[in-house]
Amino acid sequence: MKTIFTKIINGELPSHNVAEDDNNIAILDINPNSLGHTLCIPKIQVDKIFDLSIDDFNSLMSFSYKVAKAINKNVKCKRVAISVIGLEVPHVHVHLIPISDMDDVRFIKKVKISDDEMEKLAKRINHSFNN
Repeated sequence: MKTIFTKIINGELPSHNVAEDDNNIAILDINPNSLGHTLCIPKIQVDKIFDLSIDDFNSLMSFSYKVAKAINKNVKCKRVAISVIGLEVPHVHVHLIPISDMDDVRFIKKVKISDDEMEKLAKRINHSFNN
């Protein structure tokens, strides 16, 4: 069965795309811990990160690195944290979360961001990713 991420990758559901390459896509999280919270997702539907081939794993990590650098250029934070949990959606995804304190990464505090603000941020991050 297709996951929500596969439907986004296939264009069946809307998203705020941040970056994309041949193997991966990055989208803003719709229920973010902080401004700029981004999900990096391989285009192949695999449930667990360590079930990815080593090449797909390395591709996702390299892609996530580049996306994190672009986020850092566009969101005020002390650092960009990385988390892989995978219990919410059975499709590998890496959380890149701009943080200023530990509460930003604990998934207990959420922020509300308008659709317009998300779209503008996605474009800024995408510009940094591509340049």
